[in-house]
Amino acid sequence: MAADLSARDVERAKFAFSIYDFEGKGTMDAFYVGDCLRALNLNPTLAVIEKVGGKTKKKEKMLKVDDFLPIFAQVKKDKDAGSFEDFMEVLKLYDKTENGTMLYAELEHILLSLGERLEKSELEPVLKDCCDEEDEDGFIPYEPFLQKLCKDVK
Repeated sequence: MAADLSARDVERAKFAFSIYDFEGKGTMDAFYVGDCLRALNLNPTLAVIEKVGGKTKKKEKMLKVDDFLPIFAQVKKDKDAGSFEDFMEVLKLYDKTENGTMLYAELEHILLSLGERLEKSELEPVLKDCCDEEDEDGFIPYEPFLQKLCKDVK
């Protein structure tokens, strides 16, 4: 699986791995697998991290860089993350009037209760930064929200 990586990807993965090698022994605690993958511009869910060997407690398992490269390759290859177009199709389901708007409260509810759960305190800054103001009926245009949310996602 690591053979699927370009030389540049291997170099980037080794560099990110070295950042999480806190003791300089060529090992990384599996607790930091998700952080290391996110440092490589990937967005694995907690379920994906657990599936590839990430741990929820420190000092349960240590990985060498040769153990990490196949994990990086697998997560990099995984296409379950969704794209801007996928998210647009989902939010269109909540566009009752088919005019590109949805209820702000409904968007908030979706983000708090579906998929990987967020706390309201985690969601508030995202909505503040990415959402336009609600109109008098509580609606927001959802395309600008997604554009801002997905702007750095490749």
